[in-house]
Amino acid sequence: MSAFQNGAAPPRAIDNDSDVEEEALAADYREQVQYEGMEETSMTMAQQTDDIQSRLAAAAQPLDFSAPLEVKFASYDNYCSLFHFILNSDGPVDLEPPSYYWAWDVIDEFIYQFNSFCSYRNRAARQGTNSEEIQILREAPNTWGCYSVLNVLYSLIQRSQITEQLAAMKRNEEPMAVAGDYGSKPIYRMLGYFSIIGLLRVHCLLGDFSLALKTLDDIELNKKAMFARVMAAHFTTYYYVGFSYMMMRRYADAIRMFSHILIYVSRTKNFQKNAQYDSITKKNDQMYALIAICVAFLPTRLDDTIHTALREKYGDQLLKLQRGGPESLPIFEELFRASCPKFISPTPPDFDNPELNVDPLEHHLAIFMDEVKTNMWSPTVKSYLRLYTTMDLKKLAGFLEVEPEKLRNWLLVNKQRSRQIRWTDNGLLDGEVVGSGDLDYAMQGDLIHISEAKVGRKLVDWYLRNLARTY
Repeated sequence: MSAFQNGAAPPRAIDNDSDVEEEALAADYREQVQYEGMEETSMTMAQQTDDIQSRLAAAAQPLDFSAPLEVKFASYDNYCSLFHFILNSDGPVDLEPPSYYWAWDVIDEFIYQFNSFCSYRNRAARQGTNSEEIQILREAPNTWGCYSVLNVLYSLIQRSQITEQLAAMKRNEEPMAVAGDYGSKPIYRMLGYFSIIGLLRVHCLLGDFSLALKTLDDIELNKKAMFARVMAAHFTTYYYVGFSYMMMRRYADAIRMFSHILIYVSRTKNFQKNAQYDSITKKNDQMYALIAICVAFLPTRLDDTIHTALREKYGDQLLKLQRGGPESLPIFEELFRASCPKFISPTPPDFDNPELNVDPLEHHLAIFMDEVKTNMWSPTVKSYLRLYTTMDLKKLAGFLEVEPEKLRNWLLVNKQRSRQIRWTDNGLLDGEVVGSGDLDYAMQGDLIHISEAKVGRKLVDWYLRNLARTY
């Protein structure tokens, strides 16, 4: 870990889940609060072209959400100039970054402005009301382009040799041996590391959830990882990893990710609040909504702290989600809208045909709701199947008030999806019999054969056995 710190704090050889580790992280977070509380410069980046250190500091400063279009363009040009200087100078630049969490602020703000601009441009194209603004956007299709942003992130990773360094650390080797001229400099090492987290975020915003998870192959998700030293990075990583798992129907993994960070937050509430922590509070609420969705799909025993908070926030809604059926659909949609990322399109919108521009959020919501509709009968069906070892399809369809053929298709699709989910979550071998959660069923014509996938002690057997011992 010391290879990734800039000397501001000594390396700590501490247990991953220990109280000492959490105290160390809390101390880092307090240091961040003091850093963020420093007086901000009132000069713009354009006025600081001759002072690279000032430009480095300004790159981490948030851009006002309501900034006019020309300021958004100027911000993009300044980032291009800064990253061009860092990546394309003759050899590595000799700059000392203010801190390791400064690097996160730069990457975080860079992606935030990219996300905001893409959403702004897509909305302007769909509405088509401001012709002057649309003309400006039409003439600059590459400003805050997806390719440009991805190119910066991948270039920082490549220049810093950060993936090679992380792989060396996994092998308990010295990372500096593979760092090269650029990777041995703290500024490249830090920017490269947080660019990996940035790629996770960008690929998730673009809807490529598999690739988003693939970017973290070289980073271990634990409290000793460098991202855990920066509270916002810690939150962001687990949020996007958990969300990606959820969209890939790996609900057990998603619950594990959300539970980890939510439990951790409940133990580290007692430090100074500022704007960053207000944002984290919002992300915290979003993750509770997401874990409610995941638990509705895959009922799981949660930590008492999370279970209590979940009941307080979504008591009645959670019950409706778990019961399934048509009345659960608007709740699923409401929670998804409130907790999902602000999706973006990888290409500029069509300004000439506004009606052809699809809202990325609506697109991903439709995909998610298809999954919900496929599974919305699961809790009710399972409650009936538990009561029988064999059951006629038409009888079950009568209980559910649906067409028998529609139910047959649902049972077959649900069984196949259950196989896929159990495969990815539990690593089962190909050919093992799995079913819907703790039940397995098979179709023979119109007859459903049901058995328990998890055989446990039955209360009646235990009672009869112990009753016999008394005589």
